[in-house]
Amino acid sequence: MKDGACATCCNRVKTYDEVIGDCAGDPTELIHCLQLIQNEFGYISEDAVKAISNSLHVPESEIFSVVTFYSQFTLKPKAKYNIEVCMGTACYVLGASKSIKKFEEKLGIKVGEQTKDNKFALCQSRCLGCCGLAPVISINGQIHGKVTEDKVDEILSKLN
Repeated sequence: MKDGACATCCNRVKTYDEVIGDCAGDPTELIHCLQLIQNEFGYISEDAVKAISNSLHVPESEIFSVVTFYSQFTLKPKAKYNIEVCMGTACYVLGASKSIKKFEEKLGIKVGEQTKDNKFALCQSRCLGCCGLAPVISINGQIHGKVTEDKVDEILSKLN
């Protein structure tokens, strides 16, 4: 391993240690530490798991069990743009499933996946509570109404 790679690794672990500093040595703080890391970095990386394991003296396998059990935690970096397509009754009836297919085709991913460059994630929800604007999508929490499959190209071009 090159010295630079080691230094980068050590700096990253040091950063994790700074984030979870108050929890050090207390295994009962595991979930709190995971929340701190998730809030700071957007996800729980393998390096973060190792840092938490060393700091709290908790086996990595136990940490992975907790991370995969609770839906609030993720092991993958979040996408820059999280596209959520509403599949509630009004949106479904007005063609939301066609919009999903178009997003999947254009992005090269399926619902529940994200692009390899972490730019886009695609998911669906039961209802976004904007039935009067159906079909609706949310991009990073911002609602877009009357989104038919014909508008998908336009929406994606604004994000690129």
